[in-house]
Amino acid sequence: MKTRIYLNNPQFIMGTTLKDQEEPEQNNMALHVCEKVDNVLNNRLKLASFLNCDVEDFVCANQTHSANVHHVTVEDKGRGARSVDDAISNTDALYTYEPNTLLCTFTADCVPVIFYNETTGLIGVIHSGWQGTIKEITLKVFDHLINNEQNDPNDIKVILGPAISQDRFEVDEDVYKKFKDLGYADEFIYFKDETNKYHIDNQQTVKKQCELVGIPSKNVKVDLTCTFHHPDGFSYRENKKSGRHLSFIMKKGN
Repeated sequence: MKTRIYLNNPQFIMGTTLKDQEEPEQNNMALHVCEKVDNVLNNRLKLASFLNCDVEDFVCANQTHSANVHHVTVEDKGRGARSVDDAISNTDALYTYEPNTLLCTFTADCVPVIFYNETTGLIGVIHSGWQGTIKEITLKVFDHLINNEQNDPNDIKVILGPAISQDRFEVDEDVYKKFKDLGYADEFIYFKDETNKYHIDNQQTVKKQCELVGIPSKNVKVDLTCTFHHPDGFSYRENKKSGRHLSFIMKKGN
């Protein structure tokens, strides 16, 4: 199965799954959009084996394009791993300090934000589609972790996983105005006369949100794989029945 690993050291493993024609449903990892639940479960079991963990170590949320965050505890392990029924409800960001807990976020054009802090042992994932971005979910999550949980922004490392590129993310004036109202996204927007559409770089807007809370720009890496253009990408804009990438991070335990 195709998987891109961003980091694999003695403390953490993090990465994202990719579309794979050789796997059931092209390696779709999402139970809320699948042809057969068993296909997704089999894909997740393969991923668990590859990561040397159990599928019961997965923690998944029912994502709703909210700005809600959940602090994952050991009691949450396995939630959403085999069924959407026990997933963490109405939540688009997860974080924990627990070892052997695989935090998961699902995307097909939206920006997956994966982060960690080697000093405190913090790990987390955020789902930031354009709705999450204008609700400033990433900024709010990091603001909480920095100001309420004593994570030094200089110690936080972030990966922004595959997402739709600015070239393919075209929107009408209503969405443009929402990004414009943020007050810091102007440089990530251009207008195309031929199509009368605005084009927005959601990844760079999310990166800016990281910087606004004090995370150094050099600590934020961007995977420029366009989910629409690239054959390894799942794109909802290209196909409304598209599968989903699973972006993940786990702190390794003894």
